[in-house]
Order: sequence, then C-alpha cells, then structure tokens
Amino acid sequence: MTNKSNIYIIDDDLAMRASLKSLLSVKGYNVHTYPSAQNFLETVHSHDKGCVITDLKMPEMTGIDLLNAIKGQKIQLPVIVMTAFADVSIAVEALKKGAVDFIEKPFSTETLCKCVEEALARNGEEDEHVQQKQRIEQRMKSLTAREHDVLNILMKGKSNKTIAYELGIGIRTVETHRANLMEKMQAGSLSELLRMSLMVNGFEKNG
Repeated sequence: MTNKSNIYIIDDDLAMRASLKSLLSVKGYNVHTYPSAQNFLETVHSHDKGCVITDLKMPEMTGIDLLNAIKGQKIQLPVIVMTAFADVSIAVEALKKGAVDFIEKPFSTETLCKCVEEALARNGEEDEHVQQKQRIEQRMKSLTAREHDVLNILMKGKSNKTIAYELGIGIRTVETHRANLMEKMQAGSLSELLRMSLMVNGFEKNG
C-alpha cells in the first residue's frame, strides 16, 4: 500500500508514540510524532493536510485544550482523540469541541486504521468545501455595488417591490439586477443563490 497522507501523533508517552508510528508507517502513512500539544502547535501550519491523533490526558496542555487551539488557529486537520474507558465522558466533550472521532485504549490496528481512513476521507470533503467556497467568493467579486445591495436585501426575504422602494430604484431595474446576479453567480434558482451567499458568509449550516 502506498499512502502519502500525513499523520500527526501527539502523546506524552514515548512508547505509545513509537507504537503508533510503527503501525501507521507500515500502512504507508507519513507519520510525525510530538511529545506535547505545544510542540505540535509550534510546527503545524493552517494549510497542512492529514490527520491528528492525540491523547486526551496530557500534562500542561490537554487534548481538549489542543482542540480549542486548533479551532482558534483555523487549522483544518481532522482530530481523533485517544481515551481510556473511564474517560469516555471527556471524549464526548472532545467531539463537541470538534474532534471527528475517538478510540478507546487499548485498540486494535484495524480500529485505528479505520478511524484514520474515515478522518482522511472527511478531510477530503472539507477540502472540496473550501474550494467550492473559494469559487463562490470569486464570483461574488464580480458583482457591482448595486448588485450586492440587491442580494443583501434578498437575503432578508424581501420582494422586488420592497427592494425597489428601499434602494430608490424601479422594479424593472431590480429585475435586471437579479438576472445579472443569477448569471454572474451561476445560480440555477433563487434558493441556490441564497445558499451561495450563506456559504461565503460562514452560515451554510443555516441554509
């Protein structure tokens, strides 16, 4: 198997780091290990790709602290947390903080690899989402100031008549701006246009 995806392992236990590196390297992954969350954050970049596997209970900076830092630094890497059975409640908290999965110690190679593969697949979906958002942002840049005005009022669910009144222009002019919006944004329907606008403003889940 040839797999060049990067796996970032964070654990203060040297033996665990070595074991995980051995298991995943055999599967063809590029494995990077770190003795602490701080050490990882000092070297990672927001554009790095791959998957993070981190222990939850670590001195100084815990797995929960790491998840908060990853979110704060806008790092796009999916995170899998490792936990002992007694710490499942903490693992649930980790999921709420953005972890994509957790695995209980001790775990099998098969369980580990399945979690990694699923996390990397999700990472690919996020990449496509980011690319889609970038394409929409480029289309947004082609809009005139007046077209932006029309779109902003459309987002409030206003009619053409109301838009015309608020902007002090004729209804026919509003219709022309709407047609231009649809063409420039490559939207097949009003709902699609609104979803695009929500996506670039970071509220896609509400669409």
